Amino acid sequence: MTDGTEQGRAEDGLRGRTALVTGASRGIGRRIAERLAEAGARVSGVGRSEVDLRDLARVTGGTSLVVDLTDDVALWDALDEWVDEHGGPPDIVVNAAGTFSLESLATETLASFDRGLAVNVRAPFIVMRALLPGMLERGSGLFVNVGSVAGRKALPGNSAYATGKYGLRGLHEVLLEEIRGTGVRATLLEPAATDTELWDPLDPDADPSLPSRDQMLRTEDVAEAALFVSTRPDHVRIPLLQIERA
Repeated sequence: MTDGTEQGRAEDGLRGRTALVTGASRGIGRRIAERLAEAGARVSGVGRSEVDLRDLARVTGGTSLVVDLTDDVALWDALDEWVDEHGGPPDIVVNAAGTFSLESLATETLASFDRGLAVNVRAPFIVMRALLPGMLERGSGLFVNVGSVAGRKALPGNSAYATGKYGLRGLHEVLLEEIRGTGVRATLLEPAATDTELWDPLDPDADPSLPSRDQMLRTEDVAEAALFVSTRPDHVRIPLLQIERA
């Protein structure tokens, strides 16, 4: 239970701040975008689905960047345009986009492996590389990188996914060292299995080797964690926040 001060910080602490959220079309990214907007942030959702992002913008009163995160040039151009339009980088950047598949190392395809790296590592790198210089020049900003339990614990069938999330964690750790003392902050969220549409093709409730949906975290659990780190005072750093289902 939070006291009035804590509740007020969460609900009003982002008023006047700008936030950019990748993977905002659905799942964890969408719920984070909604929660940041509820706390007062002006949110720009990034993703491929124009229909979903238009609906998000209607709900949040924000804007959309419709772009394929695996298209390096299009992504970088979209970020540059955002910065030019707003006169600087966002106050908060959430790398929530991700792709997930379950396949053993013996049967994983190169195409699936490459896509996992493109979405889970390369896209966050481009986002950080494009926006970090402006944050450093300004002396403020927050990156929230959404990793996974699979980025710190080896699980069978996670050959492509774990490679991507371990890679994101390594990228995040380097970022932490390079922004120390600059006023720019970063948090890696590492949620356990979370109930999103990514699980639909796998039907986890019918597979005893997978966690059932009622054992998973909810998207709002991860969104609340993102809101928590986004509303801390500027002098507070939270490098890592692991989230598990009790």
